[in-house]
Amino acid sequence: MTDPPDDLRGAFRRGGTADVLRMAGAEVARARAAGDPAGEVEGLYAMARVALRGDDLPRAGELARSALEVAVRAGDRRLEERPRHVLAAVARLAGDWPAARERYLAGIALNEELGQPEQANSERYNLAFVELHLGNRDEARQLIATVRAGRHSLGPYLDVAAAALASADGDQAGAARLVGAVDRAFAAIGQVPDPDDAAELSRIRAAAVAALGEAAFAREHAAG
Repeated sequence: MTDPPDDLRGAFRRGGTADVLRMAGAEVARARAAGDPAGEVEGLYAMARVALRGDDLPRAGELARSALEVAVRAGDRRLEERPRHVLAAVARLAGDWPAARERYLAGIALNEELGQPEQANSERYNLAFVELHLGNRDEARQLIATVRAGRHSLGPYLDVAAAALASADGDQAGAARLVGAVDRAFAAIGQVPDPDDAAELSRIRAAAVAALGEAAFAREHAAG
């Protein structure tokens, strides 16, 4: 591949939308000309994530399905994993919690089948938010405990989960402090949250501001 996945994914994490689209478009064109399904899937996956960030869920779903079709034609189950991840995120951001739950469970099973425990752990993390939205706080808590026990670092994302649990429990001051910690952690590493996590943070922030007021929220946020 002309641009290794880490280049595309790193640019996305840094919020570089224009750079991602430029690199991804070039990679898709190169991969199609070269008959490289892995490169084509990676480029389409990157473009789908940009569409997610722009809240263009139909476009994100279209790109992810195109990437999945390439992976299926190639007969490589590993190439299916990222497109399926995006399709789960599309359902989650659309608020279709049952579909998101089904897709994340399938993603966990696929990653376990492929011997990719870190990816499986990441999908359990995503599933925890879906369970919260379905009102299943105990299941969400257990999933986060399992994720924490894993030997894979999710960096600031575990604090996003902690903030969501605090908010669901009615601890809005604690949620505000955790949002503050998350904001500073991402700034320190020069990254922005993934689109689905950004949406969760927005919801948590809004609930905390509504409960505490702007001034109290700012104080708790600064203390995080």
